[in-house]
Amino acid sequence: MIDGHIHADCRPYEDFKLMAVAGVEAAITCAHDPMRMSTSAVVLDHIHRILNNDFKRAADNGLKLYGAVGIHPRSISPDYQVVLHELPSLLADDKVIAIGEIGLETTAEKEKDIFIKQLKLADELQMKVIVHTPRTNKREVARESLSILDDHIDQSLVQIDHVDKSIVDLVADFKGLRGITVQPQKMTPQEAVELLDEYGTERFMLDSDMSSSPSDPLSVPKTVHELKLAGFKNKDIEDVSQGNVSLFYKL
Repeated sequence: MIDGHIHADCRPYEDFKLMAVAGVEAAITCAHDPMRMSTSAVVLDHIHRILNNDFKRAADNGLKLYGAVGIHPRSISPDYQVVLHELPSLLADDKVIAIGEIGLETTAEKEKDIFIKQLKLADELQMKVIVHTPRTNKREVARESLSILDDHIDQSLVQIDHVDKSIVDLVADFKGLRGITVQPQKMTPQEAVELLDEYGTERFMLDSDMSSSPSDPLSVPKTVHELKLAGFKNKDIEDVSQGNVSLFYKL
């Protein structure tokens, strides 16, 4: 199994062992907003931790991490241009497989501008991007995000995340990867099963988005268990829990 979206810096050492024991072999850890991003130095230190400390903590417990780095819409420092300038060199790190997580939180103009700049960089580098959709005004923000994506990047490079029943119809024909976040206060394993039963498993993947918010490091294994109980085919379970994300990122 692969957990397609986590925030390893927010989790204790023991969570990585729990995941590995439960059969999670790898995870993608993303940049986000773990503290007040008052300057670019804080943002860059956060990214440094992702690519160094957290990779070692996970590896010590048998969990392989892949990294995604970028400017989250809630972590825009006043001097964010410094981070944008540093992004190409950060993306050259062989541990990094995507720009992310990026996107919109409120559709503010500054958010849109920074989102577009990072999409243009991804398009130039032909690099995958992980796109955030928020809890608040989710459908409105998702519509705006999809419109921006259509204007600036090929969908096949995009993992759009935190997909739930409120927006799944908007991405029914999306050509990229669609992340289903199974997390307390977002979606239960049973709700994920219902969504997959209705829309199928093609181009969907599971993730926990475990962070400082209420989280469950075993979200993916628990959802896999519920899929088995619901009678899903082994191939479909394999696809949504590992195969689709592996194919998307060529892991």
